[in-house]
Amino acid sequence: MDGAVLAEPIMERLRKRNPAYHETAYLFILAALHFTIERVGEARHITGRELAEGARDLAIERFGLMARSVLEYWGIRTTRDLGELVFALVDCGVLVKQDGDCVRDFEDVFCFRAAFEQNYPWCCSRQMQDS
Repeated sequence: MDGAVLAEPIMERLRKRNPAYHETAYLFILAALHFTIERVGEARHITGRELAEGARDLAIERFGLMARSVLEYWGIRTTRDLGELVFALVDCGVLVKQDGDCVRDFEDVFCFRAAFEQNYPWCCSRQMQDS
């Protein structure tokens, strides 16, 4: 998903709907969805919890100790924000949802402070595999 862009009319609608979120936040959500689908290993519905956890893990993988700061710069401060971004993309026709999916599925999946600071994985997976 690196290098992905959204068409300007879609990005304009997203800016108007949620001006609090940086444009890159929407692209990060799409990358997190791709990351999560690859991780589950099959093409199927991804739940809000799975996507939120995938976004957390992708942020740690890409930004390390700066993950929380990067996400906050983009306006993402809680897992609810991840849901707001997803459903903005659904409303624009970029993503689809299933009956019963809702933004509340993303609420309180994890605490950003705990995920990105208190429980930060100080040892990367590559180092663990090598030892």
